[in-house]
Amino acid sequence: MDLDKYYGDEFDEHLAVAQATREAMRAPFTRLVTLCVSSIRNGGKIVFFGNGGSAADAQHLATELTIRYMDDRAPIAAIALTTDTSSLTAAANDMGFENVFARQVAALCGPNDVVIGLSTSGNSPNVIKALEQARSIGCVAAGFGGRDGGMMRDVADPLLIIPSDRTPRIQEMHITLGHALCGAMELELGLL
Repeated sequence: MDLDKYYGDEFDEHLAVAQATREAMRAPFTRLVTLCVSSIRNGGKIVFFGNGGSAADAQHLATELTIRYMDDRAPIAAIALTTDTSSLTAAANDMGFENVFARQVAALCGPNDVVIGLSTSGNSPNVIKALEQARSIGCVAAGFGGRDGGMMRDVADPLLIIPSDRTPRIQEMHITLGHALCGAMELELGLL
C-alpha cells in the first residue's frame, strides 16, 4: 500500500466534499440558524440525537452550546438524547430500539424546541421516529444527513444533506456544520 498516496487521497476527497457542502448547504444552514435562534429567544432548546458517531456528534454539539464554543458567554439551552443510559436501555428493552429517541422527545420537548437528528444514511429508524414525534408536537424537526437524504427527506425540514456517499466524509461535514451552527448562534444571539 502506498501510504503517501492514501494520505493525499483522503485529504483531496475531504476538500472536495467540503467545497461541495459549502455551496449546497448555504440556504438550509442559514434557515437552521434562524430557527435555532428563534427557539432560544422564545424559551426553547436545541435537542440533538443520532447513533454511533452521530451520537458522539450530538453530545459534542450540545456541549458546545451549553458550556461554550469559542469564548465564555451565557449558556445556550441544548441537550443530547444520547447520554442517559438508563433512558436509552429502558426504552430499547421495553419499547424497542426504534423508539429510544421518540420517547425522550415526547417527554422532554415542546413547540419552541428545535430537534436535530443526525444520520449519515438518513434512514435510521430511531432517528426517523423521533423526528416524526417532534413534528407531531409542534417542534421544528431538522436533520443532518448524507447520501440522498434517505427517509429524512420526508420528516426533516430543514435538512442538511452532505453531498457524499462515504460515511467519514459525511461525519466530517456534520461536525463542521455543527460547529458553524454553534458559532452563528453565539453571534446572532449577541453573546460574544
